[in-house]
Amino acid sequence: MQIELYFTIACVLLGTIVGSFINALSYRFNTGRGMGGRSFCDTCGHTLSPLDLVPVLSYLFLGGRCRYCSAHISIQNPLVEVVAGVLGGLTYMTHPGPIAFLFWFFVWMVLLFIVVYDLRHTVIPWVCSGLLAALAFISLFLQFEPTLYIAVPTLDVFLAGPLLALPLFLLSLVSGGRWMGWGDSGLELSLGWILGLSLGATALMSAFWSGAVIGVALLLFSRFRWQSHARRLTIVSEIPFAPFLVFGMFLVYFFHVDFFSMLSLW
Repeated sequence: MQIELYFTIACVLLGTIVGSFINALSYRFNTGRGMGGRSFCDTCGHTLSPLDLVPVLSYLFLGGRCRYCSAHISIQNPLVEVVAGVLGGLTYMTHPGPIAFLFWFFVWMVLLFIVVYDLRHTVIPWVCSGLLAALAFISLFLQFEPTLYIAVPTLDVFLAGPLLALPLFLLSLVSGGRWMGWGDSGLELSLGWILGLSLGATALMSAFWSGAVIGVALLLFSRFRWQSHARRLTIVSEIPFAPFLVFGMFLVYFFHVDFFSMLSLW
């Protein structure tokens, strides 16, 4: 039991480190800057020391400000690192085997990057959708527990991805990408393959429900906020949907929420 606790803590720390990398990647991806070179403050340009880059702790010790110019550091940095750490710990508790952990930890880190990038830029990079789809497709044929072996997926599991992605694709097609981003259907294809039909439908329904609640809350907050100079949200404002899709998968994958468990009986 004590060894498992140590491994869980180690996986949490690994997650925070990868979360720090995801932050850097979300700032630099598709900007032409690349991932080489030292990190620096976006405000003053000062090169950051290793002590400035310790996940979560540096933000807390510095009070959320740059050590050199006192500019505010985005709250995104510690939040992503904490979420990545939680995902690392939950993934280890779900898949304690080393191969299974590494595979699913990588899947969740790709999902986290998609969420962060979609929140910042309201788009899902196709390279990320393609990578995730490849990982999901591999997971159809590879089982990691109790040992690594090749399995043949059933027809309903294989069709879960296309069937669950179809409604999102049709929404994008009919609206020309205004109602639903094109990348969302690609993401849902992967989630369907990973979760299967029943769990995938539960995750998709959870995504729509949570998206509706948050969307209405943001509209109300925007309407009644007191800053007259702030940009007001409207019913046609673009709200990223990938975070809600991944949130639905999070509920299903780690907490076994299933609204359609009876489907498995048919």
